[in-house]
Amino acid sequence: MTVVDIDHLGAEGVANLLLRATDILRKDPKRRGSCVHLGNVGRLLVTGDLHDNPIHFVKVVAFAQLENPNNHLILHELIHGEHLTYETDMSWRMLAKVANLIEQHPDQVHVMLANHELAQAFDQPVSKGAGENTALFRAGLNLIFGEEAVIVDDAIRVFIRALPLAVKTKNGIMCSHSLPSVFDMKSFDMGILERDLKVDDYAVCNGSAWQMTWGRNQNPEQLATLADAWGVKVFIAGHAAVPEGAVAVGPQLLLINSDHSRGVVLPVQLASEITNAPELALLIVPIGSIGELLGD
Repeated sequence: MTVVDIDHLGAEGVANLLLRATDILRKDPKRRGSCVHLGNVGRLLVTGDLHDNPIHFVKVVAFAQLENPNNHLILHELIHGEHLTYETDMSWRMLAKVANLIEQHPDQVHVMLANHELAQAFDQPVSKGAGENTALFRAGLNLIFGEEAVIVDDAIRVFIRALPLAVKTKNGIMCSHSLPSVFDMKSFDMGILERDLKVDDYAVCNGSAWQMTWGRNQNPEQLATLADAWGVKVFIAGHAAVPEGAVAVGPQLLLINSDHSRGVVLPVQLASEITNAPELALLIVPIGSIGELLGD
């Protein structure tokens, strides 16, 4: 990846970078509605929550090997880390880095909507442990860009509104930040993946995009219902805390984290036969081992 000096782009430069990436995401030929559909050629590297971990981001991008045009990378939950800079959240930088990556590898980098991005774009309070992150994030923009912070803030909101909810593969995997909780199923719109998102979809508690990015504690019966409706064998998600990096929750759900010291990624050959979550869990790669795997 070509390194772009994000800090010296200025407000207009960062905003334009984000808007160019937005255009690429919206025009992805593999996208239908709020879901990206991958074929059966190449490799998919799936990450869990990243939460502004710049070291893990660099390792993940290297391991994705995007110089091969058949390889794909999934990213989500990019912002709102636990560590502050001058008592502000500077994770706008991670969004800019990812926008740069999208521009360099269009149609290969797939950024899914997650609850922290949704919260930032719609001014919904959320915390990762360092305080109220949406306010801390705006403070970071103000610290760097001053009166021009609104230019970057507006572009970030447009970028986040362009993010799909899910990525599906021909061999039966569906990746999303989370899935609706069992308690939301009565109001959740099962057809949301086949259409573009509307403002109402982001509404706290009642919006289907909100439910899909914030949902927890899914049960086997619910997962089977979703899998049958969406033609899925195995779901891969983040959102839940997984201290060991990855855990199979029954046969149809694999949860992974990529932000902490035991974080992992999951490389999957798109032509492989997928059976269940425990078998997928055998393929996980600790992010700490990526340097050795690449011969660094």
